[in-house]
Amino acid sequence: MAKHHFQTEVSQLLHLIIHSLYSHKEIFLRELVSNSSDALDKLKYLTLTDDQYKIIPFDPRIDITFDGEDHTTFTLSDSGIGMNDVELLDNLGTIAKSGTRNFLQQMTGDAKKDSSLIGQFGVGFYSCFMVADKVEVVSKKAGDVKAWKWISDGKGEFTITEAERAGNGTTVILYLNEEGKEYASRWQIENVVKKYSNHIPFPIFLEYAETDYDEGDKKKKKNEKKIEQINAASALWRKPKTELTEDDYNEFYKAIAHDTENPLHYIHTRAEGALEYNTLFYIPPKAPFDMYHADYKAGVKLYVKRVFITDDDKELMPVYLRFIKGIIDSEDLPLNVSREILQQNKVLLNIKSASVKKILGELKQISENNKEKYSSFIGEYNRALKEGLYSDFANKEALLELVRFKSTETESWTSFAEYKERMKDDQKAIYYITGEKEDTLRNSPLLEAYRSNNIEVLILDDEIDEIVIPGIGKYKDTELKSVNRSGAAEDLKTEKDKKLEKERKPLLERVKKALGDEVKDVVASARLNDSPSCIVADENDPTAQMQHLLKAMGQKEFPDVKPILEINLSHPIVEKLNAVEDEALTEEISFLLLQQAYLVEGAELKKPADFVKRLNSALLRSLG
Repeated sequence: MAKHHFQTEVSQLLHLIIHSLYSHKEIFLRELVSNSSDALDKLKYLTLTDDQYKIIPFDPRIDITFDGEDHTTFTLSDSGIGMNDVELLDNLGTIAKSGTRNFLQQMTGDAKKDSSLIGQFGVGFYSCFMVADKVEVVSKKAGDVKAWKWISDGKGEFTITEAERAGNGTTVILYLNEEGKEYASRWQIENVVKKYSNHIPFPIFLEYAETDYDEGDKKKKKNEKKIEQINAASALWRKPKTELTEDDYNEFYKAIAHDTENPLHYIHTRAEGALEYNTLFYIPPKAPFDMYHADYKAGVKLYVKRVFITDDDKELMPVYLRFIKGIIDSEDLPLNVSREILQQNKVLLNIKSASVKKILGELKQISENNKEKYSSFIGEYNRALKEGLYSDFANKEALLELVRFKSTETESWTSFAEYKERMKDDQKAIYYITGEKEDTLRNSPLLEAYRSNNIEVLILDDEIDEIVIPGIGKYKDTELKSVNRSGAAEDLKTEKDKKLEKERKPLLERVKKALGDEVKDVVASARLNDSPSCIVADENDPTAQMQHLLKAMGQKEFPDVKPILEINLSHPIVEKLNAVEDEALTEEISFLLLQQAYLVEGAELKKPADFVKRLNSALLRSLG
């Protein structure tokens, strides 16, 4: 008998599951059925494609039994691929295959959310310990002679020993605790299986004892064992839409996505003609927890003629649609298609291209016909769509209609099309401002003149905006202009502004001389009304937000980019500065104008102590 200790993360996980997810303990059955379905999928594929496994009979089924009298045991068995001793160790005792560490990092403390997470991170087996004091797993790998037994009480240790099993597959035996005894019940088991696993594509059989009664004295007469299939066991995605209900679609989503909520939307397609395939795609109500991880788990499964091929291929959907869950089932791919071939396969590329267009087209319809649902979608996936603008040139025009923005004109999301409808007749461009915080941007001095001229500005506070939006260039022949840059304000200059700029040119030169190499230039501003100064980026330089983003991405060698200081020549401070002849005072005020401009934009001061020193000096003069 080989005794082992759980890795530290697994022990932590067990403790959290047992104590945090108690109100959703029924998910143990969902996870066991899901694991068995995966094992059957793997064996089915191998018996069709691998000569070593073709001789193994494939009779797919999942069997559930329970002790109905004493309510002490629950058993689930499958005829799938099975595991040997090494795989039992890897899958049930260590972090190697389970994704345990990622799960622990994502735990929220919300039982409902965490019960969905448990399946997404592949740690669902451990939910057995919510309902059992002891768990045994007896498994025999297809083609092997030996079977193996894994035993644990979930308190830190487990053992692996040789065992006996008639055929390949895995049997899980739960020794139920007080909380788990309710699942030694036909009604409870049928209810949970239909809720989560009705459309698992393999039959699930329940064995139970049916009790007859003597009509005279109402006493038990006999117990007759019965076995019946309790799930539909159909490839739902291959059924006609007319045969399916909303509940059918919702149940299937919950089974494949390990979610407890209904999907936000589903898209079911059957294509016939040059290419034959079925697809069923779902949009989850909440963005996947690993959506912005480099090692995110792909959400689309590939089948060929109902045979599962892979659920770990990131080529099935473009990266920006990685939140999509669902099925692609092709009639035109060979069963033994390899992962390498998949990435270059023309059939799959055509299916992928058509699927993306279908998904984007469906989103367009939602945006036009169901504003509330689309707003929910945008709240979760707007950033992903923006990634598409950057990476999917073929669908750029469709994506431009789907992305949404915050704006100075509305509290709700707005589109480019809606912005353009509101544009003034003489307005030359679509204006936007980028930065880190919405509140800071809405109160930025850069917006003062736009606001006074009733010109709408889009508020872009997502860090990806700095990368994506400049690359768009135009929307339907209307140029996009960043108000963070020097060129955007040229449209606002009046003849009066130009005249004042000419008169005050000596002042601009004095301020520029005082600031030296702290700035790229000092110019008159046409965008300021109430503020004396602001900073902007040169048209060809990265903005402060872009510099911050590049540094966060690890770019160490970065050129020292200087801002352009814009001065409001009509502001009282600047008018008084124009009359100052003292060079030291001019320098002090010039630096204060620059440093306050940094602060208002939420930028970091290089020398805050110098700013405080100058501010104190100015305060002393004002007091005395």
